[in-house]
Amino acid sequence: MKISTKGRYALRLMLDIAQHNTGEPVSIRDVSRRQDISVKYLEQIVSALVRAGYLRSIRGPQGGYLLAKKPSEYTTGDILRVTEGNLHPVECLVDDINQCPRAESCVTLRLWKELDEAIAGVVDRYTLEDLLAWSEAEADYFVI
Repeated sequence: MKISTKGRYALRLMLDIAQHNTGEPVSIRDVSRRQDISVKYLEQIVSALVRAGYLRSIRGPQGGYLLAKKPSEYTTGDILRVTEGNLHPVECLVDDINQCPRAESCVTLRLWKELDEAIAGVVDRYTLEDLLAWSEAEADYFVI
């Protein structure tokens, strides 16, 4: 499994908005400058996150984006799934009931299930609040 730039940038975007949460909307241009990601690409990502209800859009000259929920209410898995779709390592695990005709005799299915559980276990364990804490700890570490 490989997370695309869209997924990685979605996490960076959400973290940036959380870090700059003053109650005022965060401009996509400011995020673009801080994160070194093109405005056009961020607009695509923002659109998906607004549709998912993860960001609120504020229009106008002082407009921008706000988190729709508290940072503790977003798992990194939630955010990644908006841009990446499902995070399953193989197609046969996408549905609740495995549709593969070889499922009963598939020797590798056990491996794929364990990998799937490991991926979900990591991305669903950490929240945007955790990323904020890591970011603050890193900033404290580099203060001289």
